[in-house]
Amino acid sequence: MTWLVRLGLVVVAGAMLITAVTAGVAPRVWRIANAHNEEPVALPEFLPLAQRSYVYDSAGNEIAIYELENSQPITFDEIPQSVIDAFIAVEDNEFWVHHGVNARSFVRAMLSNFASDAPLQGASTITMQVVKNDFMAGFERDGRYKLLQIAYAVRLEKELTKEQILERYLNTVFFGNNSYGIAAAAETYFGKFVFELTFPEAAFLAGLVRAPSSYDPINRPERSRARFIQVLDRLVEDGLLAEDEAELVRTEFVIPERVNRIPTRDVARTYFSETIRDLLLNDSDLIGQTYEERYTALYRGGLRIHTTLDPDLQTQAEAARDELPDTVEGFDAAITSIETSTGAVRALVGGRGFIPGQNEVNLALAPSQTGSSIKIFILASALQAGAIPDDLLDGTRPCSLPNVGNNIEPVFTITDGVSGGLASLREHTYRSINCAYARLSQIVGLDRVVDTTYRMAASDLLRPDLPASVREPIRPYASFATGANEMSTLDMASGIQTIANEGVHLEPYFIERIDDAEGRRLYTHNSRGVRVLDRSVALTAVNVMKDTLTLGTARRELAEFAAVRPAAGKTGTQQSNYTAWFVGATPYLATAVMVRDPDRYTPMVNIDEFVAAGVPRVQGGTFPARIWGAFMEPAHRDRPVEDWEAPPPQTRPPVRLYLPGNECAEVVVGYEQPESTAVPESTVVGEPPTTTIVAEPTPIYEPLTTATTVPAGTIDPYAPMPSVPLDAYVGPCE
Repeated sequence: MTWLVRLGLVVVAGAMLITAVTAGVAPRVWRIANAHNEEPVALPEFLPLAQRSYVYDSAGNEIAIYELENSQPITFDEIPQSVIDAFIAVEDNEFWVHHGVNARSFVRAMLSNFASDAPLQGASTITMQVVKNDFMAGFERDGRYKLLQIAYAVRLEKELTKEQILERYLNTVFFGNNSYGIAAAAETYFGKFVFELTFPEAAFLAGLVRAPSSYDPINRPERSRARFIQVLDRLVEDGLLAEDEAELVRTEFVIPERVNRIPTRDVARTYFSETIRDLLLNDSDLIGQTYEERYTALYRGGLRIHTTLDPDLQTQAEAARDELPDTVEGFDAAITSIETSTGAVRALVGGRGFIPGQNEVNLALAPSQTGSSIKIFILASALQAGAIPDDLLDGTRPCSLPNVGNNIEPVFTITDGVSGGLASLREHTYRSINCAYARLSQIVGLDRVVDTTYRMAASDLLRPDLPASVREPIRPYASFATGANEMSTLDMASGIQTIANEGVHLEPYFIERIDDAEGRRLYTHNSRGVRVLDRSVALTAVNVMKDTLTLGTARRELAEFAAVRPAAGKTGTQQSNYTAWFVGATPYLATAVMVRDPDRYTPMVNIDEFVAAGVPRVQGGTFPARIWGAFMEPAHRDRPVEDWEAPPPQTRPPVRLYLPGNECAEVVVGYEQPESTAVPESTVVGEPPTTTIVAEPTPIYEPLTTATTVPAGTIDPYAPMPSVPLDAYVGPCE
């Protein structure tokens, strides 16, 4: 009886449907029939399929994915026959024989769905679904909608093969949980590639298409299972699955409980991947002239981005960072390592680990005060201007120096650090004498030092033309030598790369090449570098900074390394021990390490966890040097020992470098010859009682009034510095 009632309702509903369709369609059909001069309905072009972009390290490993919707287009040939059979059976079992619209299938689906408690089949063919998804988004669902969908479907079947239509369908249909297309769905629900799907898994996915939200297995598992059972019944009815096989699947099939990733694609966001994303979107025009173009290309364009990251070096750098003990205060370490000969960024550690929404600050790129590590730029500037390592200058502490341009504090005074006295530039370097280097920076000329710094460390993130809102400029402060300007580990590694590469600067870079979804090359990195320092100057700077590891402030941590691997570097400690640095290089890698509290200025003094590790006061020669060595030792383990050539010999005798206006010089203009004197030599009888002693001449000094400081604005790297012979007298101007 129930069956008869349902049949009657179906007949009545069918009659009403035919009447309604006839009434609504007849006027339009009449107009179409009489519109002999109208052009046929034009079929729109398919829009390019959205595709995720992939990022690879230098070994070809997948390290990042950028996507808005999970869409992974594949070709028809990549889809297993079992997957095709499952979707045809569930969605359109007469797909191979109809011409886009199947009236019999439409009526059958209507009767089947009406007679069942839940829909088993859709009324639209796969071709009609392609038309709806690709051509009719945003169309009003009026009487014209279905007619236009039918017209498009018929035309599409004439223009494309069945395989092309099915490929488009399986690449665009929505499966829920941000998954578009069969490849994305296979990954999301089963953590598999399409070719790995079993027939039941493919059938399960086919069952989601009708209503992805309603049948979402993660949020609505019971409804999802009920839908899957209906699909299995359909497969049994069509003879694609035996009843006993279906029963086994019903019993053993596990409904997906969470969003999955293919194991080889289980990549998390990292400091490096976020740097690549920011570089491509905001700091370059490699993939588009406007932000909108770049955004679309990155998140929907299917780019293949090959980076410089060395997976082995990155692993070693992350392990080295762990040399810093965890503390209640949250002190952290950052590392940037650049290949000396190319500028390629091979390792980047922004902290203990990137955690979205919690720990995203990349300390490796965050500018921080550098302490004395900034002296590498002053040293290079001085050597380029003609200084030699044996030149003398005063490093006595305390010292007061002019603070030009600062009317509030016209005199800059240094009271901390080590007192150096009168010593050579070499000794002041490995002992890191603040007063000597603060004076040297003004002897060279602060504008020239700043210009040299920009040229030695130039990158997309450090240029003098960047607005202050993007990057605070490097300024010619009197406190330059003590680290008043903020630099990142990328800046510092880039700067010492110039020295280690014998004076040729190669801008640090992260991306080797970019291909589009079709394999066309969009970008290839190419840089021949820029000579910033004379080769002899760079080799001399290397020679001077080698002493830091063997004689100076880093000797406790790095003397053993330097005994095996030639290396040069510089420590740095900010006032009050807020930050600490080691910046060093070999012919292979230029690496900068920085330690600090990432959230605030916290003195790294008497920290319990650090004291327990034997470091009551964190300075550049402690944890930063230790971390640097812990990274560089394994990084060089399988490489031959390399060294730089020795610098050329000095071509002039040493001189006394001094700062006119702060130091006053008196030069020797002549000598006063005193009279010779006779003194008794012996009291022995018979020998001459006296001998003549010739006195040394006494130098005659006159004040040097013509020497001046290097004029403000001078950036000529070869402009001479004020100096006097070693026999001159130089003292504070009183």
